[in-house]
Amino acid sequence: MVLVVVLIMKNKKLKQFYPIIISTILIFTFTKSSAQYNSGSEKEIHRIDYSNLKNWSAHSLKKDLSDSNTVVHKNYETRAHVFFIHPTTYTSEVLNNQWNADLDDSILNRKTDYSSILYQSTAFKNQTVIFAPRYRQANINAFYISEQESDSYFDLAYEDVKEAFEYYLKHFNNGMPIIIASHSQGTKHAGRLLKEYFEHKELKKKLVCAYIIGMPIPEKYFEDLKVCENPNEIGCYVGWRTYKKGYIPEEVKNEKFRSVVVNPLNWKTEPIKIVKNKNLGGILTNYKKLVPGVVDAEIRGNILWSCNPDVFGKLFFVKKNFHIGDINLFYENIHQNVGERIDEFYKKEKL
Repeated sequence: MVLVVVLIMKNKKLKQFYPIIISTILIFTFTKSSAQYNSGSEKEIHRIDYSNLKNWSAHSLKKDLSDSNTVVHKNYETRAHVFFIHPTTYTSEVLNNQWNADLDDSILNRKTDYSSILYQSTAFKNQTVIFAPRYRQANINAFYISEQESDSYFDLAYEDVKEAFEYYLKHFNNGMPIIIASHSQGTKHAGRLLKEYFEHKELKKKLVCAYIIGMPIPEKYFEDLKVCENPNEIGCYVGWRTYKKGYIPEEVKNEKFRSVVVNPLNWKTEPIKIVKNKNLGGILTNYKKLVPGVVDAEIRGNILWSCNPDVFGKLFFVKKNFHIGDINLFYENIHQNVGERIDEFYKKEKL
């Protein structure tokens, strides 16, 4: 800009227009820099205060919906902590280029709490306390645009998750065993968290298990963390994506990698069908009602197949993608497995 001004001022013919020209240049420059500064939401340039309980969906110091599973399981002993990263609940239209959620959006927070926290996080409430941060999650449409466009939105969301986890470690962990649990977008962030804080790190010794569900996990994504091959193995991870038996979506057909799939009905990676009577119970639309034998499960390539949920009206059930039920269809199996792995953790700690 300085060079442009100097060249103009050397031109005597333009002398009478100096004030207008220079003012125009300054206005243009200021406007451009302001636009760059405000290209994202103002929320992108500040850190979330996780000492404020309002920025947690679930926390040991507040009464929240993660405590609701006492309706099904009356077990209050705390032997491990669960750091739960909820899936995408910001599914409305993107307005005013706001691709990341507003943590002050009470309607969205209520939606998160009464869906994911109540119906999903509680599956991991077995001798545990749930810590689930609110974070500036990326809008669901970020999954359907190019990575070049969406990376910054997911990066912002991850920075919040990371900030919350660091705050939890510093102020609340106190050496307790840790379970990482997540679904969908939450799993996208959980994978990064595991690589940054557990792989090749001392903290791995405190990892009971990582239940990272609802997203593809390439076999070579982790270097140090291993896939759980047995129901009582610890320091490892599990994951799966659930679809109707016989259905393979195009995006899965196009995957150029082998994805990790663990069957939640036997906690193994063998491609065999596990029948419905091994399903200890799912939770569907009624949180207070556990439905035993709701689905079977079979690993097929990169995904988990299951039959239609065995409930009234199943003949009219036409969905083929059971993503929304990745946790709920296997709720009680997850709940009991959490307890088994915690028991194993303490057994090995005594050796």
